[in-house]
Amino acid sequence: MFNKLESLLAKTDIILSSEQKQQLVDYVNMLNKWNKAYNLTSVRDPEQMLVRHIMDSIVVNPFLQGTRFIDVGTGPGLPGIPLAIVRPDSHFTLLDSLGKRVRFLRQVQHELGLTNVEPVQSRVEEFTPEVLFDGVISRAFASLQDMLSWCHHLPKATDGRFYALKGIVPEEELTQLPSGISLDAVIPLLVPEQEGQRHLVVLK
Repeated sequence: MFNKLESLLAKTDIILSSEQKQQLVDYVNMLNKWNKAYNLTSVRDPEQMLVRHIMDSIVVNPFLQGTRFIDVGTGPGLPGIPLAIVRPDSHFTLLDSLGKRVRFLRQVQHELGLTNVEPVQSRVEEFTPEVLFDGVISRAFASLQDMLSWCHHLPKATDGRFYALKGIVPEEELTQLPSGISLDAVIPLLVPEQEGQRHLVVLK
């Protein structure tokens, strides 16, 4: 698994320490183990998890601005846990409404010694942060409109951003952005061994 991760990373510009690589592999092993009982992801093969979960998450890192992020609808911690591992100086709130997922996240936090994540069980529209976020990240929402309507209260008003991980560019959704929201960037993402297009849509 470690060698597989290294071969994937070698196809990118991402430089990680041995400890970070080990944490990512340990996370996949935990995900694989818990998945048998908790059904956390439809991806069953750990090597595929490295591609479709780990690499798909961490390629976003260079484009994030700020240090305080919330991963809404994080599920088993995607993309929040991999990003927290590769971005140790940033803090990630991991929000999910399902108790079994949050229990898994707390176990990951404990076993991997991640001090920069905070798992929270809540519906996103009911969650009120004490401090607003530099970035709201999600790869779970069906549409940008849903993300904006449920998460509008989470980013900083001045320079907060929404980061939506998407497949193909959601052209139609981008023509229907509500007032006060503008498109900052659409960034093509290169995920080694991942089929199909991947894009990061940044809104502010």
